[in-house]
Amino acid sequence: MLARLRRWGELVTFSHTIFALPFAASALVLALKEPHVPLTPLRLLAMLGCMVAARTSAMAFNRWADRDVDAKNPRTKGRPVPAGRTSPREALALALGSGLAFCLIAATLGFWPAVLAPPVLVVLLGYSLAKRFTWAAHAWLGLALALAPGGAWIAAGAAPNLGIVLLMVAVVTWLFGFDVLYALQDEAFDRNEGLRSVPARFGARRSMLLAAVAHVVTIGCLVGTALTLHRGPVFLGGVALVAAILVVEHRLVRGKGGEADLAKIPKAFFDCNAYVSMGFFAATSIDALVG
Repeated sequence: MLARLRRWGELVTFSHTIFALPFAASALVLALKEPHVPLTPLRLLAMLGCMVAARTSAMAFNRWADRDVDAKNPRTKGRPVPAGRTSPREALALALGSGLAFCLIAATLGFWPAVLAPPVLVVLLGYSLAKRFTWAAHAWLGLALALAPGGAWIAAGAAPNLGIVLLMVAVVTWLFGFDVLYALQDEAFDRNEGLRSVPARFGARRSMLLAAVAHVVTIGCLVGTALTLHRGPVFLGGVALVAAILVVEHRLVRGKGGEADLAKIPKAFFDCNAYVSMGFFAATSIDALVG
């Protein structure tokens, strides 16, 4: 069982939870000033269970859906399914089982979480097919990630408002930007295989420009979140920190002469964006405590 859990953790890239979970937790902290249901330990545990189950379902389905493409790509052929460490059947079973668990746990959180869980799952699983028909798949992935803070807000019993919408848009554009940068590694492969991506459609230089524009929108939306939800200077300081980290990320990726430095993309992808999500959560929490 331990060996199987380790395989599943590798399959769903559990370390990448650090991108979505802090934003979901930040939304929960922000929701505390809104009318909400009592946040009992059992309710918090159910919300965490939803997060883990939904992400596990989405990632396992992605690995199952992309198994043939991953086997052809030198960068991804070592992933568990194409490498044979996990069977396609096991990956699909994990995706379906986790998806069912997500819907069942969401039903314990109230009417709206129960109603919204199935369409949310459709969005999460649908991303895995998006690259086959639209270069906007990066935005689709951003929406999938943005559903985490949106879901936490609704599960906390807070009514939808402009503040949470702006936070979700910030997450969409943040993810869009750094996923476009990450996809620079596969520009030639995607184009040769007929897969849709921003780099394959627009080339590296334009893709880096689009990613930069997206991250400018991210910062604007975070400032809008601060103003709409009446946050304090610590929150705005966190937004400034996010902006600084994103600048560093773009400088790492952009090499000499404005060309993409592919060797630095993995570090920029994981390290910088982990600092973004964790730094934002820390600032949001401290701001709430100080306030």
